[in-house]
Amino acid sequence: MKDCNSCGKCCTKYSNGGLSATANEIEFWDICRPEIVRYVDDGKIWMNPDDGQQLELCPWLNKVPGEDKYLCGIYYDRPDDCKYYPVTIQQMIADDCEMLEVKDFRNPKQAQKDLDKLMVDSRPPLE
Repeated sequence: MKDCNSCGKCCTKYSNGGLSATANEIEFWDICRPEIVRYVDDGKIWMNPDDGQQLELCPWLNKVPGEDKYLCGIYYDRPDDCKYYPVTIQQMIADDCEMLEVKDFRNPKQAQKDLDKLMVDSRPPLE
C-alpha cells in the first residue's frame, strides 16, 4: 500500500452529505472553532451558511495550486468520519483510492491488515 498522495478523492466523494459529525464535535466547534460550526445546520455538516443547502464540496478542502493535490483546512479538528477513512479495502476499491497497489488487489486480507496498522492512530480498530 502506498502512502496517501492527497488526491482528494475521499473528500470529493463524501463531502456532499456523506459525512457526519458527533454532537461532541459540533459542540467543540461551537466553542472553539466558530468558523467551522457556521457550516453545520441541524446536525448536518458542510451546509451553506447563507441558504442552508448542502454544499457539493467540503468548504475546508483546499486544492494545492498547480498540483493535483488537496489539503484539509481543518485537519486537526476534522470530523471523525474524515479521521477514520479509509476503513476497508473494499471501500478504497470502490472509491478508486490511489493508495492501493496491485499486491493489495491480489491479497485483500493482507492489505486490510496493512491498512489497519497504518490507521491505528487515526481510528478505532475494526471488530
